[in-house]
Amino acid sequence: MTKIFNDPSEFSDDQLAGFVDLYADRLREVPGGVVALRSGDPQVAVVVGGGSGHYPAFAGLVGPGFATGAVVGNIFTSPSAAQVYSVAKASDQGRGVILTFGNYAGDNMNFGLAARQLNDEGIGTRIVVITDDIASAAEEHQRRGIAGDFTVFKAMGAAAAAGLDLNEVERVGHAANDATRTLGVAFSGCTMPGAHEPLFTVPEGHLGLGLGIHGEPGIRDEPLPTAHELAQTLVTSVLEHAPSNGGDRIGVILNGLGTTKYEELFLLWGAIAPLLRERGYHIIDPEVGELVTSLDMGGCSLTLFWLTDELETYWTADAYTPAYRKQQVPLQGLISSTEDTAAPGAVDPQQVPTAGRASKELAENVLAGLRTVHGTLKNHESELGDIDAIAGDGDHGRGMVKGATAALNAAEEVHGAAGAGWLLRTAGRAWAARAGGTSGVLWGAALEAAGRTLSDETDAFDRQDLVQATGNFTRAIQDLGGASVGDKTLLDALVPFTDELRSSLQQATGPLDAWRAAAETATRQAAATAELTPKVGRARPLAEKSLGTPDAGATSMALILTALGQDAEVFTNHAVKEETKR
Repeated sequence: MTKIFNDPSEFSDDQLAGFVDLYADRLREVPGGVVALRSGDPQVAVVVGGGSGHYPAFAGLVGPGFATGAVVGNIFTSPSAAQVYSVAKASDQGRGVILTFGNYAGDNMNFGLAARQLNDEGIGTRIVVITDDIASAAEEHQRRGIAGDFTVFKAMGAAAAAGLDLNEVERVGHAANDATRTLGVAFSGCTMPGAHEPLFTVPEGHLGLGLGIHGEPGIRDEPLPTAHELAQTLVTSVLEHAPSNGGDRIGVILNGLGTTKYEELFLLWGAIAPLLRERGYHIIDPEVGELVTSLDMGGCSLTLFWLTDELETYWTADAYTPAYRKQQVPLQGLISSTEDTAAPGAVDPQQVPTAGRASKELAENVLAGLRTVHGTLKNHESELGDIDAIAGDGDHGRGMVKGATAALNAAEEVHGAAGAGWLLRTAGRAWAARAGGTSGVLWGAALEAAGRTLSDETDAFDRQDLVQATGNFTRAIQDLGGASVGDKTLLDALVPFTDELRSSLQQATGPLDAWRAAAETATRQAAATAELTPKVGRARPLAEKSLGTPDAGATSMALILTALGQDAEVFTNHAVKEETKR
């Protein structure tokens, strides 16, 4: 919802005033919109436009290599014929004007009236209407213009900058429109300034397929897919409407509609690009980001632009506007690396040291333990995130699962060749490399410290090895994190566990019974952190807010320790020997 405004009815004019002040070094305001400051030889003026609420379209695309002027109407409303005439007249450099816009009734009428008046005055004026939205009609000439506006504007702007005459710029515009196809989806509707409800809603757990950019809902609602499924839908649907003369070189736009995060778009692009390449397409200068938006709408659209040699020249040509900049020269000197880069935490199997029988036997137990850790965290991911969100950022569950997944995968890669020590060190490096954050580095360092305790060449292990490994695990976290018991961290569960385990094993208690007793202590102490306030970490500024809620790190530690004690496979086959080393 738009929250910053004075009079909602003046929103369009007020935002334009701020925009013009910000970019006064490159454009000027005229009645009805903005015009680029002139430079160089006169050229055909490419005037784009429509309603507000679509930034960067339309005013953000005014500048060298792109639009000469932009007509700015009210929110989602066609500008008047007088506004179009004003901007076009100010944009004209003596070589004629192209008016270009999406295929909407109001725009057709108002831009058409302005074109008639301009032609009557002797200013050669042509119209290029954009019709890229495949969901809006079966007949191409009846379709709406949505994010495909961008490809057509870009092609004509570059053609005009290259010095083409009015007829040729018009021809390029029609060719670009004929080569452009788009499909969009909405996750949520958009809300007009001053309004309290969105123009439409999408049912929970669904998306609207085939939306418009003026607050029009999709043509139908479908269950919300995964990113890979959404990529399949977008790619397959757009390709079904490919132009009959389309080649194998395409410009691509993955466009965000207002509130879809760039990170989400990058993730979706990672699913879309392989699908296009698998179908034999060469992707040329793809664009991922917000280019044609719809206020605060949640959603995205995929545009494919089939390129001829000529259209590729204009698609890749330089441009410099407030919202879009393309420069080829800085990229021409870059050298593509041909070296293979290993994934973070990756281990070369040839580096795995030779392990003795006992170490390989214990490695089976370590691997079983990593599987238990992973499963436990997966089952409690949401719960841990909710706890962390009280006074943190809510990512503890997700981060722990990511670390445990990486650790398990890395351990399984070297399983069979590695001993217990190397397996733990491998898992620790992978956990730290993939999880990130405080928990990631602490758990990674702790697993490595425990792994260094267990010699891969030892013939047998006893209870003292278990004491030493858990002690080193704990000390690594203490030394690296700098926290103490009582600071409301995972140490509030881990230190009591380590102390209890050491005490029990010294009294000749069996390893499994000792572990379970120590895990019960960890669980009690983790729950007791609800009465503490954090003294370190990112939760410290919200210390009072965390009262009454246990620490997420202590909670996850207790859950893991308890689960390990309940999994008999972790302690089976006497991997930790009762007798002393031979």
